[in-house]
Amino acid sequence: MEQQQQRRPRRFEKEAKEFEERVVTINRVTKVVKGGRRFRFAALVVIGDKKGRVGFGTGKANEVPDAIKKAIEDAKKNLVRIPIVGTTIPHMIVGNYGAGSVLLRPATEGTGVIAGGPVRAVLELAGIGDILTKCLGSRTPINMVRSTMAALTSLKTVEQVARLREIKREDVR
Repeated sequence: MEQQQQRRPRRFEKEAKEFEERVVTINRVTKVVKGGRRFRFAALVVIGDKKGRVGFGTGKANEVPDAIKKAIEDAKKNLVRIPIVGTTIPHMIVGNYGAGSVLLRPATEGTGVIAGGPVRAVLELAGIGDILTKCLGSRTPINMVRSTMAALTSLKTVEQVARLREIKREDVR
């Protein structure tokens, strides 16, 4: 025991998470085969940094954790930056995807996020604090998330509109 090893205590430092993740829905899919039923899982995950970057992804696997992991990886590939004015969005907009539509309206400070489950997940992780929403048409979680993302990606700030029209910021109506 003369050569006793100097052992350092292991310190596992948790890496600071760049994005917050939220599992919107997990769907169990059944395939009937000769021997019985085969179960697989499909996960829908939304990620965001609460500073204007948000994305969503889907993943399928034989186990729930694997499906979630795949969905997170997919979401990181589909990140978009959205314009935020104060704590709300610049203007009213309707996002469409398939049979689902989502109406997004800016709200005064202190209103909060008035939205249903899948839409709320996207808006909160995007960093929007005050907004009014209404789901029109299909209420399938994937359609609601996709239509919300479609609406958020087509938002424009006053500066962007002025640049497109080649006029001064003050002249935009």
